[in-house]
Amino acid sequence: MTALPAATERDALSLLTAQAVRDRANMMLNIGLDGGLSHFRIDLDRMDDVADIVLATVAKNYPSHDIPFHARWRHFTIQGVDRWARIAGSMKWPDRAARARAEFDLAIVSVLLDAGAGAAWRYHDKASGQAIGRSEGLAIASLDMFARGVFSSNPRDEFRVDADKLAEFTVAALEQGFQVSAENPLVGLEGRADLLRRLGRLMVSRKAIFESSDTPRPGGLFDHLLARAKGDAIAAPSILHEMLLQLGPIWPSQLTLSGIPLGDCWAHPAIKTGDATSGLVPLHKLSQWLTYSLIEPLQRAGVEVTDIDGLTGLAEYRNGGLFVDLGALVLRAPADAVRAHEVDSTLVVEWRALTIALLDRLAGKIRARLDRDARSLPLASLLEGGTWAAGRAAAYARRADGSPPIKVISDGTVF
Repeated sequence: MTALPAATERDALSLLTAQAVRDRANMMLNIGLDGGLSHFRIDLDRMDDVADIVLATVAKNYPSHDIPFHARWRHFTIQGVDRWARIAGSMKWPDRAARARAEFDLAIVSVLLDAGAGAAWRYHDKASGQAIGRSEGLAIASLDMFARGVFSSNPRDEFRVDADKLAEFTVAALEQGFQVSAENPLVGLEGRADLLRRLGRLMVSRKAIFESSDTPRPGGLFDHLLARAKGDAIAAPSILHEMLLQLGPIWPSQLTLSGIPLGDCWAHPAIKTGDATSGLVPLHKLSQWLTYSLIEPLQRAGVEVTDIDGLTGLAEYRNGGLFVDLGALVLRAPADAVRAHEVDSTLVVEWRALTIALLDRLAGKIRARLDRDARSLPLASLLEGGTWAAGRAAAYARRADGSPPIKVISDGTVF
């Protein structure tokens, strides 16, 4: 066996990119199409059926095909009322940058808290009277906490997130905010609270990044990105790379390379590259979704975000479940649909990487049918308009609780 070269910082940084996610996902797909994966067969003949379902979902949800990005902001709308827009519209912001910093604060904390809630949990929303589960419930709960100043150290400014407050954030505070009880359990609660504490400590240690215009807060990343914009424009993959560089240490990473934590990156023996990154599969689901969620605040602040389709689809259970439920991905062992799998298992790594590659293929099919291109129908809009909602609908059509077709043991920091 030929020894791999020693890992360098450059090797590690190469995995903290959207291009690496896409490249490794397509590598996994090609291996699967050659029959080389342990857990999945791929049936591309079913992709037309998947496209039919997604197009029907788009026609139902966005008949004009004017589809927003798949971002956290969509989940703040309940019964047709955009809660954040209503709050933000009532505020007298000193300037556009002040609003952008607050929106970065909200988006970053809300996305970090958004890993799967489990089928049983519900947030009882007083304003609508609804009991809201899953991502929408987590979103409204986090927005309510933000609006009450739960994350702020300044009693005169509720709409902010402060590093010192996060650094000491308790599970009890999260339980209260998310209305958790024995009758209303939320999976991964400790993992979520730990993630917030890690973020708080990181911001304190990186004041040059997070307090350039204020005390340390996630919104400092707005100023950091603004300084890297060229002519008031910044590419979406560059935003992701900065998110991975600046927030990477908060993730309880299983893997590091040259001392650099790789975050949502996992090992799979089928991926062979002949260098120090061989066997590694970056996915960066939450970081990419966070990047999608930061685009609109940047745009509102006057920053043009380019190359949005340079990001990838999201390796999570709704998009992935869509391909499994509709037969494009087939488990080799049917028993694997019954038992639960660790997030670092080769089965889950295969599933998530294949999801990303198939989303690219699906996007090509749907654009061809609608006579659109990547600029007029970016992947971020396709995720919102069709695949995520179609995956959820497919799950509920097959399982009463809407659970995904493959059970993943989550600690609240990946999905």
